[in-house]
Amino acid sequence: MAAVLAVTPAAAVAACDSSEAGIGTDQVRRATVVEVVDVPASVTARAVATLTTPADATISRIAVEPGRRVRRGAVVAVLDSPAARKRLADARAALAAAGRVGVPAGTVDLSGVQRGLDTAAADAFAAARTAAGKVADAALQDALLAHVDAAQRHYEAVARESRRIQRQVQRGIAGISQAVAALGAAQRAQAQAAYDIARSTVDALTLRAPITGVVQYARPATGGPDPLAGLLDAVGGGATEAAIAGSAAGSSGSSVAGVDDVLAVGDRVGTGDAIVTIVDVSEIGLRGEVDETDVLLVSPGVAADVELDAAPGLRYEATVRSVDLLPTASSRGGVSYRIRLAFAPRTGDAATLPTPRPGMSAVAHLRVRTAENAVSVPAAAVFTSDLGDTVWVVRDGRAQRQRVEIGVQGEDLVEVRAGVAPGERVVVSGTDKVSAGQELP
Repeated sequence: MAAVLAVTPAAAVAACDSSEAGIGTDQVRRATVVEVVDVPASVTARAVATLTTPADATISRIAVEPGRRVRRGAVVAVLDSPAARKRLADARAALAAAGRVGVPAGTVDLSGVQRGLDTAAADAFAAARTAAGKVADAALQDALLAHVDAAQRHYEAVARESRRIQRQVQRGIAGISQAVAALGAAQRAQAQAAYDIARSTVDALTLRAPITGVVQYARPATGGPDPLAGLLDAVGGGATEAAIAGSAAGSSGSSVAGVDDVLAVGDRVGTGDAIVTIVDVSEIGLRGEVDETDVLLVSPGVAADVELDAAPGLRYEATVRSVDLLPTASSRGGVSYRIRLAFAPRTGDAATLPTPRPGMSAVAHLRVRTAENAVSVPAAAVFTSDLGDTVWVVRDGRAQRQRVEIGVQGEDLVEVRAGVAPGERVVVSGTDKVSAGQELP
């Protein structure tokens, strides 16, 4: 549960000690009472995008230095992958040769050939999807999956036509030459799929920024063999390239004492490795979690003071932008709701504050309720009894239990909506030592 705090009013009041040791009183007065919910939070960037390698490769060019800003669509780095380029060359050759079945009539098992094509195609498309799933960049992953889906739909349409003609051959309606032509079309469809995906993989070796932001590199661990090779294997191209992919894997350097671990030209990277992160810091915000016991007090527009662990003693202004409707599992157990806050423009004295960095830990003090010019008593005066919220009020020199209706609750002051009036005195310390009718000054 988030802590409940308050802003103490500027005008402090002093308690009066009674003749009884340990019993003190103070006056009911009007003041501004602020209720604050204390929320753990972290600093967030506007957006983050990660670029991954589409194949085992070597860094051939770094176009943007770490820490520099890059615009969307700009080239960030260029990779070189002999395996991917060979796969493309083999796919191009297989596409050119596809369809030349050349089997004499009466000696071919048409259904067996079709089944072999179907099985190989199914395995290849599954392998291609597995490879695309390793790509962290959502846009690139979607593009690769779209290629696979389109290729599979095309192949399935051609294969259906091939099977239809084969059935006609069996009934004597169509000739063997038609069936062989249909099988050739299915093979060409599979070869075209291999070429399209190999082409997109080579194109993806040029890493482009999907968003505008600041570039950060990291040295990744190397991945395994590229399963996109399976699609080419299905049309007869993959035995030699497997060895090339294997030679590229396992050679990425790991961190060495005294050596910068940022990627450099010549470094080896594996399929699916995340090597470039681009952070959009045009809008720095906050994300926090509010306990379910407090979330009903929080709404968009609520103002907050923010303290960063990295900048003790400094205060930033922020405003709640949104509150999630669905809960998340709280790190402390129980139920919490995620909120997002926007930092206020830093003008005047605030302009000199250091700029927060994404990931920094913070505490947001949400000013959830405010009561101005409210009848208030020190928080220590209120206790729970069989009457409910209760105070000891001094009337005609004697202590009297008085039920009160509490409003906004601050750390030091609470709003009293009914039960006492300004100018009356209440016990603020030693409430457990007071009895009804006891004489108090």
